[in-house]
Amino acid sequence: MSRSHGPGSLPSASRVPVAFSRPYSSDREPQRQRQKMVVVGIPNPFIWFRTKIYYFLIRAYFDKDFTIQEFTEGAKQAFAHVSRLLSQCQFEALEGLVAKDLIGKLEEKCKFLPLSYKRALLADPDEIMYTTAGDVGIYYDDDGRKFVSILMRFWYLTSARLPDDSLEGARVFQVALGEGEAETKRLLTANYEFQREFTKGVAPDWTITRIEHSKLLD
Repeated sequence: MSRSHGPGSLPSASRVPVAFSRPYSSDREPQRQRQKMVVVGIPNPFIWFRTKIYYFLIRAYFDKDFTIQEFTEGAKQAFAHVSRLLSQCQFEALEGLVAKDLIGKLEEKCKFLPLSYKRALLADPDEIMYTTAGDVGIYYDDDGRKFVSILMRFWYLTSARLPDDSLEGARVFQVALGEGEAETKRLLTANYEFQREFTKGVAPDWTITRIEHSKLLD
């Protein structure tokens, strides 16, 4: 497949600070206080401007209704769903969502994962702290078929018990649940690449062609 338009290396947030808000209580949990975590990404200005150009090209030449906000929300839902299937080793259920050649590779890797690693693959929708678009590519192959790929990066919390030195870069937090209660959670990252063929007559479906979960699937 030849590339007509394409960026360079993977863009990522230059800093990802983590802030905690004060504990709050809800009507549903009058006796239980919870603490909210907010992850804020600070993108590279050059990368931000470049991706804006690609979004414009996608709207101008492929899909006039495309918005990165709507795509991001759909990608977040897909990430939560696929990560759950991965953690449960339901590989047949990944068909139609994940590229066929990738499913085989994931199955081979997951076969030898300890139970704690499998649990860490799961990203609960309520535990996804931050989502951002990364690399964007527009491709044409030798037969004239047109493709768009968007790499999404996710930060999510997990309560899975992992060895302290198993995941480079993973941050550990003590999240307060209430008076005298605390839960240890890790902030992990995942990269999912979504690809769609925009050739006339092809179904308008996005397929996941790349999956990376911290170092869980190395």
